[in-house]
Amino acid sequence: MPKRVVIAEDEAIIRLDLREMLEDEGYEVVAETGRGDEAVALVAEHAPDLCIFDIKMPGMDGLTAARQVSSDRQAAVVILTAFSQRHLIEQARDAGVLSYLVKPFQREELVSAIEVAMGRFEEMRQLEETVRELEGQLEVRKAVDRAKGRLIDDHGMSEQDAFSFIQQTAMSGRSTMLDVANRVIDGLLEP
Repeated sequence: MPKRVVIAEDEAIIRLDLREMLEDEGYEVVAETGRGDEAVALVAEHAPDLCIFDIKMPGMDGLTAARQVSSDRQAAVVILTAFSQRHLIEQARDAGVLSYLVKPFQREELVSAIEVAMGRFEEMRQLEETVRELEGQLEVRKAVDRAKGRLIDDHGMSEQDAFSFIQQTAMSGRSTMLDVANRVIDGLLEP
């Protein structure tokens, strides 16, 4: 399935060249505009995999648009610019831009910038998923520990027996350990 792209470039000829290069490389351009504010709306509407934004655009500059798209992890963002000053590169990085391309550029440079951005974006998504999983595991562990403490204090159980009760109750009731632990904590479940 081809990667979907939104282009925001205020120079129509560059936008046309970008579309052609991207389509020749197997990308699907789902929307394009010459305005930054329209770009943000198009990203929300089309849910692309990648956005290519020029820095200088009417309505909203590319860095502000990139910041909005990146803050919600909607898509990977590549910035195009005719300027390569260090402060712009730093601003782009701070806005969540994953790759930066200085005009004029060659097709190979565009493809490289896209691949870097897409790779970094996928790594970030995987890291966020790992963090969510670990947070969930921590929540379960905290609840189980609190439930074990309640079983130990209220029913004189050993720590191992309390854990076994929670685990076996979850398995026999086809429930999660978190659910069983919360029921024990709330006083709704006793051995």
